[in-house]
Amino acid sequence: MGMLDGRVVIVTGGAKGIGRAYCRALAEQGATVVVADLSDAGETVDELVSLGAEAMQVRTDVSDVAQTEEMDATAVERYGRIDGLVNNAGFFMEAARVLMEDIAPDEWDRCFAINVKGTWLCSRAVAPTMKAQGSGKIVNISSTTVNDGTLRFLHYVSSKSAIVGLTRAMARELGSYGIAVNTITPDYIPHNEEYASARPEVDVAIRARRAFSRTQVPEDLVGTLIYLMSPMSDFVTGQNIFVNGGSSFN
Repeated sequence: MGMLDGRVVIVTGGAKGIGRAYCRALAEQGATVVVADLSDAGETVDELVSLGAEAMQVRTDVSDVAQTEEMDATAVERYGRIDGLVNNAGFFMEAARVLMEDIAPDEWDRCFAINVKGTWLCSRAVAPTMKAQGSGKIVNISSTTVNDGTLRFLHYVSSKSAIVGLTRAMARELGSYGIAVNTITPDYIPHNEEYASARPEVDVAIRARRAFSRTQVPEDLVGTLIYLMSPMSDFVTGQNIFVNGGSSFN
């Protein structure tokens, strides 16, 4: 028996990286997983099925209204309900590390379209379904860069700051329908070997300031996610949970 048996959870950006780790953990706890991603999520779905889970993919641009609404409709048509949404899709790897005056306005807009508007649109899409059920769990993803005010990263830091406020406001608005909305804030996670090898000094510096002085990996986040998706957190909403190895305390 898993903690999430019978629950249907959508994970945006679930085809690879941290999103794939979320999908795997949800499946291992018995959840049916809908992988919503612009990329082909076939390998992720195959892995989840090999674990004995029910899973499907839905090609979704989270910044597009129609595609997010189709994401909801497809999941409901297939499984009849939506119990959880993980707003994991994000604009990070592509973001330029430059001074504020050198950020291209189009890139600023793209960053907010995915990180903020996308989180809102996906939540907006599933909200009617969750309201009709009288229950639901939405988990948004922020970043420790918000607390650090990370240099040369203004657009990304600003977008992830917005997630904290968005979570709190949605928690107020949706609470009367039995829907919980929370934020997970991870620290820096080297997303792949290419990225980590290009900026090894970043991981070294961040490891040094942690109480647990090691590299953070996607699997460090899954316990918190499962808790927030499970009945154990039914009285927890509007919160921002830091999973950062003790790099800061808030």
